[in-house]
Amino acid sequence: MKYLSILFSIVLLVSCKQTKQEKVKEEVKKPKITAEVLNSVNLAAGKLIRVDSFPTKYITPRPVDVWLPENYSSEKKYAVLYMHDGQMLFDETTTWNKQEWKIDEVASKLMNDGVTKDFIVVGIHNIAAIRWLDLYPEKAMKHLTKEELEIVKSFSNNEVSLKDLTGDEYLQFLVEELKPYIDKTYSVFTNKENTFVAGSSMGGLMSMYAISQYPTVFEGAACISTHWVGARPIKNNPLPKTIFKYLEQNVPDAKTHKMYFDYGNKTLDQFYPIHAPKVDSIFLKNGYTETNFKNLFFEGTDHSEISWQNRIDIPLTFLLKK
Repeated sequence: MKYLSILFSIVLLVSCKQTKQEKVKEEVKKPKITAEVLNSVNLAAGKLIRVDSFPTKYITPRPVDVWLPENYSSEKKYAVLYMHDGQMLFDETTTWNKQEWKIDEVASKLMNDGVTKDFIVVGIHNIAAIRWLDLYPEKAMKHLTKEELEIVKSFSNNEVSLKDLTGDEYLQFLVEELKPYIDKTYSVFTNKENTFVAGSSMGGLMSMYAISQYPTVFEGAACISTHWVGARPIKNNPLPKTIFKYLEQNVPDAKTHKMYFDYGNKTLDQFYPIHAPKVDSIFLKNGYTETNFKNLFFEGTDHSEISWQNRIDIPLTFLLKK
């Protein structure tokens, strides 16, 4: 018995040593994430913190911004709103078209007025050259026939294949790499009921895709000026049909989710009203009501950050209302 006891102690010691070594190896493997406060950014309120190149094994690394509201405190918990096209949200002096969403202004007012729960905003930057590949709802492509895929190739002016799409990887980055970092670094609620996603145009499509693919992660999605045409608007475009086919098969449970859509009718938005009845039909047939589903039309509004900043308070209130 004495020898067995000694042997067991040796085995236990070796096992503990191996576990410690494995932990050290894991820590070495994890890339260091460096964030800094952007003092030069023009904000109306709050603070913006940037990870200049967020490390990821899934997609091309890019900047990620975290906006913290005025008087952010680690003594309380905040909901989290993830937004696509993060470089367009806060400072028009740095954007390509000199427009912004004014998220800091609108979010601050809603919280200060007691309309919404307290929340932070995580803005994922896009990379222009691959934005379409990152934000397209990848699994919708599987509903294309071979003939339809050839049509898509012809009007996209490049070789489109399923292997080139990175929508699924983009969501893996968001859910498996970015969200755990946010949950660990900031004083936030980590549950579904306090996690939301939003975006416009292709970002609207990706927001719909995110909540459909990960219904246990996100409670609500704001899909603004959703680009139902999928790519360039042309005749005999097969993409809307496939997007809706995907959506019909993956509608988040109406009992536990909120879905917001909207659209205008000028510039690129002029191609969206025709799809509104289909959107209504899909969600109403699946148990959604006016309490957890919106598909709003804004007469005379175009496809721009100016239009979206003028109505972003509506989806924010719908998703995050106290």
